[in-house]
Amino acid sequence: MHFARFDFGVGVLHDGRARHLPWESMSELLRHRRAAIRQAMEEPSSRWFPEAEVTLQAPIDGRMEVWAAGVTYERSLDARVEESTHTGALSTVYDRVYAADRPELFFKAAAWRVVTEGQPIMIRADAAASVPEPELAVVANCFGEPVGVTICDDMTARTIEGDNPLYLPQAKIYDGACGLARKVLPWWEFPPEMRITMEIHRGGPAVFTGETSTARLRRTPEELLGWLFREQSFPDGVILSTGTGIVPPLDFTLAPGDEVTIAIERVGVLRQRVEERGT
Repeated sequence: MHFARFDFGVGVLHDGRARHLPWESMSELLRHRRAAIRQAMEEPSSRWFPEAEVTLQAPIDGRMEVWAAGVTYERSLDARVEESTHTGALSTVYDRVYAADRPELFFKAAAWRVVTEGQPIMIRADAAASVPEPELAVVANCFGEPVGVTICDDMTARTIEGDNPLYLPQAKIYDGACGLARKVLPWWEFPPEMRITMEIHRGGPAVFTGETSTARLRRTPEELLGWLFREQSFPDGVILSTGTGIVPPLDFTLAPGDEVTIAIERVGVLRQRVEERGT
């Protein structure tokens, strides 16, 4: 079972069928407690229709935001240090945040900046190197309860980020820099370990492949949400991307026309074509 935002309303998806839920938007759904959302999704119904009759949208609307966590996998820590050492910037900040109680959390995108399947993921024209970051993303309600998980592509302008840690917002936040899969796996079906894979194709052959597991996350999604909701409110809910454990080598960069495919078992697939801003 999954849930999703339709071209009108929100609903449940199961075995190629769909049915509507009693809310008009994803943000309205996320104003309710997880128990009430689960009850609505699991109640018996005869109002199913073919999934092909609806157009799925990115699972974000209204005043929802996407936030992200950094340096939550050891591979991500290593990559940040490599980038900053390569450009001469300070690297010890990444070692310190990996071991600290407080995680790195940053704003990633407003709802209107998010792109999904059928829409291009963007790279900055003023960055010499950019990479995708495949991540498990947690969909949380306004009470801070995890309601589901989906796929996020947390695009990064690698050269900008590597030049100086203070450039992180410019490296991470721009139009089309956040990709979200259209389907959300309910939290109560979230297994303890999930395989994450990424392939990047350029004119046919794969130029990069990688995989990791959510079991390698240093911090749990609940822990990250707990920190995110400290001193902050999200009246329409929030999506929190939990960091990446798959990082291409330093000499790699995305190019316009590349196709990025991210898969998380049981959640689904996010496949997007790469375009460059301003082209």
